[in-house]
This record gives sequence, C-alpha cells and structure tokens, in this order.
Amino acid sequence: MLKENELSILKNNVWYSQLPDLFKAFILRHTTHLHVERDQAVFRSGDTFDGIYAVVQGKIRLGYIDIEGNESIAAIAEPIMWFGEISLVDQQPRSHHAIATEKSTLLKISNTSIEDLLHTHPQFWFHIAQLTSQKLRLAFIELISIHTLNISQRLAQRLLFILNRYGNHLKVENNTIQLSQEQLAQMLMCSRQTINQELHQLEQMGILKVAFRKIEIIDADQLHQMAHSTK
Repeated sequence: MLKENELSILKNNVWYSQLPDLFKAFILRHTTHLHVERDQAVFRSGDTFDGIYAVVQGKIRLGYIDIEGNESIAAIAEPIMWFGEISLVDQQPRSHHAIATEKSTLLKISNTSIEDLLHTHPQFWFHIAQLTSQKLRLAFIELISIHTLNISQRLAQRLLFILNRYGNHLKVENNTIQLSQEQLAQMLMCSRQTINQELHQLEQMGILKVAFRKIEIIDADQLHQMAHSTK
C-alpha cells in the first residue's frame, strides 16, 4: 500500500500520469516496497530480469563496474524515475548495475506481475515502449554529444538533464542538484579536476553555485544556451 506522499510523488511522473486508468490501478495493486542501504545493489549486470523499479526516496546510480573496480555512471535515478524495463523488452540479462548511492526506497513491480499484465493486455507493450524510448533518446543525445560537443557544452547539457530529472517529472520546482563532482566526472568520462575547473568557470559567470555535493542552478537559460552553442 502506497503512502500518501509516495502516491503524490508517483503522480508527478510523466510516464505514470499518461497511463490509462486501468494500468494505473494495476501498478497501485501490484507495487511492493524495496528498501536498500547505501552501496547495496538492486541488481547487477548479468542478473536475470526480476521486475521494474521506481525510486520514491533516495538515489540509485545506473552504470557499470569493470574488473578493476572502476565505475562508470550512466545516470543517477532519483524520485520519480522508473528503471529496469530493458530486460523485460529484450529478454536478456541486466545490461548494467543499479546500486544505491544512499539509503533508498523503491517501488517494485515483479516480473511475474508485469508479464501477466502484458499477456492479458498486450496493448501495455506500447507504454513499456514509451518508457524505454525515453532512455534511448537520451542515450543517443549523449552519444552524439561525445563526438560533437566540447566538455563545457557536455557538462551544461548533463546538468540540464539532471535538473529536469531526465524528463521524468511533470513539474520540477527544485533548482538544486545533489551530486558530487566525482560522480559528474564519471558520467562525462573525464577527470574530477576538469569538472572542478569547468564548474568554477560557470560559478564565476553566475550560472550556478557549488557547495559540498550540491550544485544550485541560478541561470538555467544561460546554461541551455551554452549546451546548444555552435561556437
């Protein structure tokens, strides 16, 4: 049973808000809670599909850890972001890790529940496709940016993605990003020193303000101009 505040958070999710009432009711009936501690894995690369998840409290980093222990972060899932549906679509093992950055609470729809729903109502595949396509679109944008943008533009673009919660929120009110410079460096595949220098420059320009594990966006419009500059 979802708490009132959790239901409020869920209703602010773009994907959920656009679902037909039938499927919203299904999610509410079949959702269970999963509580994870900091650095605890929700799943790891190679695991079999066990369901899809949504973050209602805390943060989950999505990425990969190589055999030498080096971590690459693709994104950090915050309330209210759904993840884990890729393995439902392609019926393959998990492609990446999902590890708690801090103590977190997730909503989970088990593999058996969602597979039963898809068997009974195959039209729900359309909505799963929407969820997957959202991430695919962002992945293409990021891939293109690696080859076409400089690090300043890529940083501006990524900060906007995070600020706008990767397009998951109907309404975004908070202009503060809770993120360390090390995590930003892992996302952009560069050094922490480079990120530090770039953030310092943006701070001098009055675009943002940096604090410990926190970045306050002061001028999102100027950040958008930087991300899409042709210079």
